[in-house]
Order: sequence, then structure tokens, then C-alpha cells
Amino acid sequence: MKVHEKRSHSHASDEEKKVTTSKHKAEAVPKKSKIANEGKDNDKVNGQSNVADVAAEFEKFCRETREHLSIKQMREILEANAQDASIADEAVVPRCQDILFYGPVGDCPVCGGTLEFSGDGYHCQGAYSEWSSCVYSTRSPPRREEPINIPESIGKTPVYDLIEKHRDPKSCPKREIAVADKPFVGMMIALSGRLSRTHQYWKKKIEKNGGKVANSVIGATCLVVSPSERDRGGSSKVAEAVERGIPVVREAWLTDSIEEKHAETLDAYDIASDIAVEGKGLALDQQDSSVVALETLTAELKVFGKRGVHIDSKLLNEGGKILEKDGILYNCALTVCDQGRNLNDFCIMQLIVARENRLYLYYRKGKIGDSPRADDKLEEWENVNDAIREFAKLFEELTGDQFEPWEREKKIQKKNMKFFPIDVDDGVEVRYGGLGLRQLGVAAAHSKLDPKVANLMKVLCSQEIYRYALVEMGYDSPEIPIGMVTDLHLRRCEETLKEFVEKLKSSTVTGNKADALWADFTQRWFTLIPTTRPFPFKDYEELSDQGASSYEAIRDINTASRLIGDMSGSTLDDPLFERYVKLNCSVSPLEKEEDDYKMIVKYLDKTYDPVRIGDISYGVLVENIFAVEASACPSLDDIEKLPNKVLLWCGTRSSNLLRHLQMGFLPSTCSLPVPGYMFGRAIVCSDAAAEAARYGFTAVDRPEGFLVLAVAALGEEIQEFSSPPEDTISLEEKGIGAKGLGKKKTDESEHFVWKDDIKVPCGKLIPSEHKESPLEYNEYAVYDPQQVSIRFLVAVKYEEQDVEYEAVELELEQQPKG
Repeated sequence: MKVHEKRSHSHASDEEKKVTTSKHKAEAVPKKSKIANEGKDNDKVNGQSNVADVAAEFEKFCRETREHLSIKQMREILEANAQDASIADEAVVPRCQDILFYGPVGDCPVCGGTLEFSGDGYHCQGAYSEWSSCVYSTRSPPRREEPINIPESIGKTPVYDLIEKHRDPKSCPKREIAVADKPFVGMMIALSGRLSRTHQYWKKKIEKNGGKVANSVIGATCLVVSPSERDRGGSSKVAEAVERGIPVVREAWLTDSIEEKHAETLDAYDIASDIAVEGKGLALDQQDSSVVALETLTAELKVFGKRGVHIDSKLLNEGGKILEKDGILYNCALTVCDQGRNLNDFCIMQLIVARENRLYLYYRKGKIGDSPRADDKLEEWENVNDAIREFAKLFEELTGDQFEPWEREKKIQKKNMKFFPIDVDDGVEVRYGGLGLRQLGVAAAHSKLDPKVANLMKVLCSQEIYRYALVEMGYDSPEIPIGMVTDLHLRRCEETLKEFVEKLKSSTVTGNKADALWADFTQRWFTLIPTTRPFPFKDYEELSDQGASSYEAIRDINTASRLIGDMSGSTLDDPLFERYVKLNCSVSPLEKEEDDYKMIVKYLDKTYDPVRIGDISYGVLVENIFAVEASACPSLDDIEKLPNKVLLWCGTRSSNLLRHLQMGFLPSTCSLPVPGYMFGRAIVCSDAAAEAARYGFTAVDRPEGFLVLAVAALGEEIQEFSSPPEDTISLEEKGIGAKGLGKKKTDESEHFVWKDDIKVPCGKLIPSEHKESPLEYNEYAVYDPQQVSIRFLVAVKYEEQDVEYEAVELELEQQPKG
């Protein structure tokens, strides 16, 4: 067997080795008087010593115990006091010294696990569930009231009297842990250009957090600019900073540093030097999101589906194919997200048959978003059965479950700290199979479709919009083809989301236990749908944006992947027309002179509010309007037979459109007390183009988007709400139409009727009487997809309003220099 690999190895230390060989300090509290005390003025400990004295005494205590106690003896002390002694040698010393001096630490109040001191506080080492570690942490852990138990062997050591002195918990001092310093202490920060907040705002923020603002780049720690500064070529300040070697960073560096309470790495936010991850040696979750976008948008998808040979195996050029035997494809993608252990890892395992029937086992493991530093292992095997046994063995080591029952029956049980399989489907993910940039023009030029329809299909079949969507959501790992997973995996994700929502609604826990509930879902979610930027879910809004909405987008991208298939080859045989036929949907452009075109433009103009990003507003320009007749939706004739019909706006990502056109609208995944989800599993539309535009808007550098107009039949009975309904299930079961009343409404005096009896609530947006509503604009909800018919698709372009960059730049450059 031939092995080629790159891996790091560690070696255990000698059990009997004296602790004096360690060069690490056991106490992290500095000898300063500025010590945190959980909001209390407690400079005196036990009425005599102050905090600094206690820290000095503890440091002396640590020196003595390191010199006279072995690691084995320290393990005995931990065992005698019901503390976990199975930890690594380097963890034994500080844990033992902590309990001897300050008293035995109690159990975690959330999960009952062990609390261990590390840098900024005590962190739980236990597991909340099989999916997640407990993330509880505190600076004031519970301490046990009973005296320390001292093993007999310690009585013969020179430090016995010193240890005995601290046996009584009443005599033990309270451990004080220093508060983190302000992030910008000692920094001079220069500002340039139009930022999302004014320079005066940032000046106050920087000074509040320990820094100073420099009027000149000379002597500055860094120069903070807008992300668009790079595209515009930069100001004179930027040029001077680059010339002097001063880091030029995005505004997000300020925001993130303040939020994290420490200065983030400047290189991670740099816009002036090489943006490649390999050049910086930084994982994606350590970089500014706009840098990540540039990296992952152009990254090649390394595995396109169940039959996709990993690009980095270097076996594609040798005709490599995934081994298929007895109906099983030997290709697995595994992930684990455990924030309590700082894990966000992936593992790819493949058996690959290459030229001359040579068989290889390819194994790749690393941090999601840090592919350049992943460990690779390529083994050549002579015997197929031996290779399969090794593959199954690795699977069991990583997941704790057997491979064949998983692959054949999808039976698996998540184990604590173990990987979980992403059930990749047999197909081609759209980031690989969609049209590449070089194919777009040729594909449209050779199509028999109407030129405008061909251009629409070109956009919807391109890799670009799906790459953008996954980057924006943070689900853009090139290692995991998340846009080509099985329906079973998607159902597992949906069920996980819905179960958590129901658990939240019935839960009465608060404080740390509520935080643990959210943390458990976070780690489950990012194990099932791996992200390059894991973060802790904390509220319903995040659950809506990064949970429910993102799941629906990934589900729709999977539909697009299956419809588009593999278009990476020649485009001369009109692949756009072929995909258009598969849509089973008629799309035809409207001419500007047509009445429907004029009606839609009027409806858009009347009910649109500019989208605001920072200080900049974005208007909207209609580029094309298409009439739609989708076979998955009721026809106009059928919908006209239903009561209370309204022509309404629907917002959607461009990446979701193929699914809507092919299969119609689906109800929302779950019920959340936020806009778009407050009516439960409903199809939600609005009478304001402004509401739809917020969903259709992507980013300032990608101004194109789509709005949908659909006829919704609200039914005989319509209930109105100015706050989230308490019982959405009864609405779903009865199929009652619902209307959410927003802070703004359309002027009813301007409403009109289309096609005889379809109401068009077109009117100027005016304030409503519902000023406390959670909704900005009116929302309409129906529960049966056969009550909604997609009628028009409006292609729009978002444009900046009233922006004068040159004038602003001139004004900034004329600021007085100090």
C-alpha cells in the first residue's frame, strides 16, 4: 500500500514528569489594580488582602505546587475531590491549582458538566446534547462548600502545610478575572471616503474604545475606507497609505472589533493587497465578508455531486471515477459544527478508480472555509474489498456509526463530538453545471427563444446567481455541494428547524438555559447545512434570515441544479431552449406600449420606497416585464372563479426563480413572529413593491433583480392582524385568508380593478393608523398554493440616488490636517 499524506502529530507527556518542566503560567490575572468584580466594588478579600495581593499569593502558590507535586499526584487530588482527572497533562496542572487555592468548582448549572478555567473565565467541558457541546461560561463559577479532600500521599510533600492552609472553603479568596481591554487602545486610526456612518460618529466610537482618530495617514495604525474604494481606484489618502505600507481596511473592521471587544486582524479586512486566502493564510471565517465573496465566488466547486471526484485528488486527469459496487457509490461528505470546542470541520472520503483500474482511497479533512490548510491523504490499494473495509472503518471512526446501513437505509444516530454525513445526491450542482461566464453570450446567441426570454434563461441558468446567493448566506463552501443534496437531507433540515421553533414556543427557560437551547440548535443547523461563517443564533430575526429563509433558498437551488443539470459542455445545441421546455412554463415579453406594461410600471412607481443601505438610497428601474403562464399554478380562468382576488407583489431571490416558475409558490417553512413568517405556513405577498424589492435586492455591486406579480384569491373570509396572530395553526387548517396591517398602506382612493374583478391596490404609500405594527407594509397570506397564480415577472435594476462621490471626496480631502 502506497501512502502520500501531510499531517501533524502530537505526543503524550510522561505521567511521572514533574510539573516544573512546564513553562506555562497557571494564572492569567495580571498584577494590576483594575480588576473586574462582576459589578461590585470588592478591592478587599477576607477583609485584609486586595485583589492584586491575592493574585500574587496565587502565583507564589502555583510555583510551590509546580515544584513539589507531580502530575500523578495532582490527578489524585482531582479524583479525591470528584473532579475530572482524565484530562490531558497540560490541563491537570491549572485545574488542580485552581481548586486547591480557590476551592473545588461546582458543576455547570446548565448541563452538569465540568467547569474549567481558560483565559477569560470558566467554560463548561460537558455536552448539552449529542449534537452540541455546552457553551456555558462564567467569571464567577459556583464553588463547593465542603473542605478539600487531600490524599494521604500529599501529606509527605513539602507543600502539605500550604495546601492545608486553604482547605476550609470559608478561608478561600474569590477569584477575580480581568476584563478585556478596549480594542483600540494605543491605535491611531485614519478615516477616508463615504462610510456607512459619518466620520464624526466613528470618531466618538473609536475614542470610546480607547483609540484616536488621525487626520493624516502619516503615523496611523490603519486607514479605514468604504468597501467600494478599491473599485473606484482609491483617494489620495489610500494611495499615500499604500505607498507608506499602512494597512487599508474596510469599515467592517471597526464594527467587528468593537463587537468582539478586541482588535481584529487587519490583514483579514485589507483591500489594498492580494485578497487570495492562500496569500493571507486566513480561514474564511476570519476574513471580512466582502473579501470572502471575492474568494468563494470564483472558487471552483471541488465535488459536484455523488459521482464527483474531488478536484484536489488530482485523479480527474487520469479518468478518475467514484467506485460503484453493489449499488453503493463510495463517496461521503461529513461535517461537524461544535462551537463549544471551536469545531467547524469537514471530511471528504472517496474510493476512486483511475487509469488502468488503479484504485485509490482519497481522504480530505479540514476546517470549513480553510481548504488550503486541509489534510490530504491518497492511498493506492490493490484489493477492492480491503479498500472498502478501510473506507467503512474510517466512516465508523468519524461518525460512530456503520457505513452500509447509512448508505442503504439512511440509518444513523448522531454521536457526541462525531461527524454527521451530508446526504449528497447523484447529480450535478449548479455551481459546476450552470453556465460559466464565457458561455453566457454564446448560449443566448444560439438559442431559438425570443432574445429577451433567452437572456432571462441565460441569467437563470448561470452559475453566477447561485454562487452569489450562497455567498450572501454564508453556505458557500467549495468542499460541500450543498446545492445537490437528497430530498431526505432537506427534510431533515426542515424538521430540525420546525422542531426547534415549536420547542422555543413552549419553552419557559431563561438566562443561561435559554442560551444553551439556542446554541444547541445553532450547532445542529450548521452541522446539517455547513457554513463558512458559523455564528450563534440568538433571536427570531436571525432564525428567519439565516435559518428559514436560507433553507428555502438552498431547497430552491437544489431544484435549479436538477433542472439545469450539466451545461458545462458545448452550447451550440441550444441548451437554454431545452431547459425552458423543462420549465413547463410559458414566458413572453411585454412591449412597453401594452396596457399591462403601463399598469405594472404605474403600480411599481406608486408603491415603491427606496432601499437604504447605510446612507445611500437605491431606486429601481424597470428593464423588462414578462407575462407568465406556469402549469404548476392555476390559470387566470381558474383563479377568476375564486373570491376576493388581488394582484400583489412577491419578493424573491433570483436563485429561487426557476423553482417558482417550474413548481409555483410553496408555503413558508415555519411560523415565526417576524415579517414573512408571522402567518405560519403561508404564501405571503404585499401590496407594496417596496416590500418585494427588499427581498429582490442583493448587493450594491449586483444591481439586477426580479419582482413577481401574482394574483392571490384571499377567500370568502379574511382576518386582519396588526400583531402576530397567536394561533396560526387554525388559520392554516381553515384556509382563511389573512391580512397583516403595516405601518404604511396604499391610498385606497387610487385603487383600481384589472381584468374585470381583480383588485389592484395601487396607490401612494401613506402612514396607516397601525404605528406599532411589526410590519412596515401590508402583507397578505393564503395557505393553498392553488389560490395563487404567478402572472408577471418584472426584471429591475437598482440604482443609487443622489450620490456625488467627487464632491464628497473633495470635501473630505479639505479637512484640516493635524
